[in-house]
Amino acid sequence: MLRIAVQAKGRLYDETMNFLEESDIKLSASKRTLLVQATNFPVEVLFLRDDDIPQTVATGVADIGIVGENEFVEKNEDAEIIKRLGFSKCRLSLAIPKDIDYPGLSWFEGKKIATSYPGVLRRFLQEKGVKADIHVIAGSVEVSPGIGLADAIFDIVSSGSTLVSNRLKEVEVVMRSEALLIGNRRLDEGKREILQELLFRMDAVRTAEDKKYVLMNAPKEKLDEIVAVLPGMKSPTVMPLAQEGWCSVHTVLDEKCFWEIIGKLKAFGAQGILVLPIEKMII
Repeated sequence: MLRIAVQAKGRLYDETMNFLEESDIKLSASKRTLLVQATNFPVEVLFLRDDDIPQTVATGVADIGIVGENEFVEKNEDAEIIKRLGFSKCRLSLAIPKDIDYPGLSWFEGKKIATSYPGVLRRFLQEKGVKADIHVIAGSVEVSPGIGLADAIFDIVSSGSTLVSNRLKEVEVVMRSEALLIGNRRLDEGKREILQELLFRMDAVRTAEDKKYVLMNAPKEKLDEIVAVLPGMKSPTVMPLAQEGWCSVHTVLDEKCFWEIIGKLKAFGAQGILVLPIEKMII
């Protein structure tokens, strides 16, 4: 049995549970349950505070964990990064009151900065040669300048709406963060085998993201031109149709270039274009 530590609530919880569900890991309990076993895979999920996950994995209480990179770097525990998961992206940034002119990092010299990430901030300031007073706060960091508790803040930024609502502006991005799959460095062979199967499922889900399966009817006389614009996994599948002079073309397209390619296909005479979502893709 492989034990995976997961954040008990919040955005990372939601995205992690969706990811596990897409990987066909079936969990029946709610997030209020501390430990729950999957019904169809040798995994049990331990729900914790996000800042407890790195230590829990490093000490072997959990075998692996899904945690924000920001927390992993802040805690600096002896666990290994197994995989970057690509969701729950955010950044750790310095922000100051929006009506203050910002000349550069020198502005922070001698200032008081409120943060929940003193380790990351301290290392950054030391690297840049800036001496500031770091004031550690657990939660609601963004209100600190407004109530006179600090001159600036160092905190997570996603959309930036929280900064705007507190009349702050982002002036320095210190690090970018995403969800990480981390692991204990001393997993036994049996647990590593389970982990490899879990990674196989996760890779199938990640590979399918932002991909569309596209089918179309194409005139044979334009087949070379149509195939030339299709960036399939290897090459598109081409099958003859009952109607003379036509064939069916099947391929996979990345969503970011989807509309550009569809326009070219139509220009070459493709018809009856059908677009389907892809749940998983195994390469």
